[in-house]
Amino acid sequence: MKRLVFVAALTLSLAGPGLAAQTFRTEAGNVTAETVARGLVNPWGLAFLPDGSALVTERDGRLRQLTADGISDPIPGVPEVAAAGQGGLLDVAIADDFADTGFVFLSFSQPGEDGYGTAIARARLVRDTQGARLEDLTTIFTMNRKTGTTHHFGSRIAMHPDGTLFFTIGDRGEANRAQDRTDHAGSVLRIDQDGEVPADNPFVGMEDAAPEIWSSGHRNPQGAFYDPVTRSIWTVEHGARGGDEVNSTEAGKNYGWPIISYGRHYSGLKIGQGTEAPGYEQPEYYWDPSIAPSGAAVYDGAMFPEWRGDILVAALKYHLVSRLDRDADGKITGEERLFEGAFGRIRDVNVAPDGSIWLLTDEHDGAIIRIARPD
Repeated sequence: MKRLVFVAALTLSLAGPGLAAQTFRTEAGNVTAETVARGLVNPWGLAFLPDGSALVTERDGRLRQLTADGISDPIPGVPEVAAAGQGGLLDVAIADDFADTGFVFLSFSQPGEDGYGTAIARARLVRDTQGARLEDLTTIFTMNRKTGTTHHFGSRIAMHPDGTLFFTIGDRGEANRAQDRTDHAGSVLRIDQDGEVPADNPFVGMEDAAPEIWSSGHRNPQGAFYDPVTRSIWTVEHGARGGDEVNSTEAGKNYGWPIISYGRHYSGLKIGQGTEAPGYEQPEYYWDPSIAPSGAAVYDGAMFPEWRGDILVAALKYHLVSRLDRDADGKITGEERLFEGAFGRIRDVNVAPDGSIWLLTDEHDGAIIRIARPD
């Protein structure tokens, strides 16, 4: 109950004059959209803390806390990031035992001698009379091949109930890297919270594969979440000219990029062998034309029981949220497009403790928007 009260108070405190709620019609009835905060510079990831407050990243390298008092000053202790192109401080996640450990995980584009690469850091969030800060920062993962390109970092984090940490890395703009299992690029990866490799990862002990890799053949997955319906990790990735994909990622499987795709190269030419080939997995769903999907979540709240188990996908293109309707077995059966053109580029979508839905807009004057029932 305390979480629900806090979130309501947080919204009322930050909405303020001149930020009146908008009403939108959906298949579940009318919903309201209220701006909780704005003035963030390209916010990328958000994670709720046990008290109902939230951490939010800004791509140029700042981490802030959103409380009933507003948006905090930048929290010190974040890692050095390469804030260039699509790179910077990206996702944020908290450990399931945060109340005991205070552990926060950050994904970011890490600078190095050979260029940039996706990395994962762990730190303890300390909050006391001196304010909030990160302590004991440790980089627990660094990708094994940095390059000078500044796009396709992937970088979404998904915490699994078994305590392991899944995260995504894009192909870094070099498509064939996604088919090289010795290369971290173009993969979904799995590590323990201290950076060690779980013994049951699919490629442990193989000379021709990096042991952190869970699945390969991904172009640029910027959405990832644990799905309690199918008890697996799902990812959402950018296609090229069409061919954005939703995948239920299984251990050791290859999802095809750039051998198969439902999109085309930006030149209009065919990609690889077409839409299917032996040994490569089919997506659970795809978009053509592309909606440029980013963050995603499975809806597991109480506020919208009609959407329980559905997938919510933030889209940069068309400025919308795609709700993917699913049946009891987790199969996608249809799509509803929400808020198209209303808020700008939507980078992330999150389900709050009270069941409301929170969006991040990827703008220089970025906002946090709360979707709720009208009452």
